[in-house]
Amino acid sequence: MEIKTIGVTNPFNLNSQTTKTNNKDDNVDFGTLLSNALDKVNELEMQSNEYKKLLATGDIDNLHDVTIAAEKANIALQLTLSIRNKVVEAYQEIMRMQV
Repeated sequence: MEIKTIGVTNPFNLNSQTTKTNNKDDNVDFGTLLSNALDKVNELEMQSNEYKKLLATGDIDNLHDVTIAAEKANIALQLTLSIRNKVVEAYQEIMRMQV
C-alpha cells in the first residue's frame, strides 16, 4: 500500500522511480538508499525552516503552507526515528543470541 503525499515524493517509498531504475541493475546499495532517504528528510526540514522564516518576515501570508511544511518535516523525522529504533532493537536482539 502506497501512502500518497501532497506534492512531495515519499522518502521511504521503495516503489519510487529512483529505486526502480536501480533494481534493473540489481545493485541497490542499502547505504545509498538510506543516505537518499535521510537527504530527503533533511530537505523537508530545511523547506519547513524556510517557510517559517518567510512567515516571520511577513513575506508569506498563507499560514496553511507553513503548517503543512512543518507537519511534513515532523512526520518524516518521526518515521526516521521509528526506523532507527527498530534497527537498534533488531541489532540488540541479534547480539543477545547465543552462538
